[in-house]
Amino acid sequence: MADQTHVLFVEDDDVIREATQLALERDGFAVTAMPDGLSGLEAFRTNRPDIALLDVMVPGLDGVSLCRRIRDESTVPVIMLSARADSIDVVLGLEAGADDYVTKPFDGAVLVARIRAVLRRFGHAGRDDRADDAGSAATGGVLAFGDLEVDTEGMEVRRSGEPVALTPTEMRLLLEFSSTPGTVLSRDKLLERVWDYGWGGDTRVVDVHVQRLRQKIGQDRIETVRGFGYKLKA
Repeated sequence: MADQTHVLFVEDDDVIREATQLALERDGFAVTAMPDGLSGLEAFRTNRPDIALLDVMVPGLDGVSLCRRIRDESTVPVIMLSARADSIDVVLGLEAGADDYVTKPFDGAVLVARIRAVLRRFGHAGRDDRADDAGSAATGGVLAFGDLEVDTEGMEVRRSGEPVALTPTEMRLLLEFSSTPGTVLSRDKLLERVWDYGWGGDTRVVDVHVQRLRQKIGQDRIETVRGFGYKLKA
């Protein structure tokens, strides 16, 4: 198990839980499957998985609340499972700190692809060479935008000299903006670059993460360009 990616899977439907666990294990993952949120939280604290896969509607402690508890303790990637693509639960899960979501019913191959895409992002949240061409004031690997400093080598962010705690997904999003300050990036482009979506995706993922990033680095730092996307103010 030490060499395998460890997935925590929380799902109350016995059939879905068992079938999904078997499918993930066939693809080489080690899986800890739990039927409710409270046992899922205990398993998270005991096993420290590489990624958490949480159904929104589970008993004891719902998936959104569980995601918040996990995010309070860790930056481990979280994918939410939702029964409806248009459900408010999707947005609530993302606002709670989830990195992505998958709509049920899902194809096993699609789920594995999304898990691996998230893991790639977290494993390669390092320096983006495009930052070398950024039009900001740069010293070494540090980009400065007013009181905001982005250390692209040390993967640290400071605002007015104080450290800002970002999840890996938020860090990758900020790196995209800081690599081309003043340039408008469309939601589709951000989905491709940050979420590794070679196939379309739900732009709500982008919108919620931009809002979370604004709360941490300053609401006016990222500008909405209506009808086009977002840009970092140079």
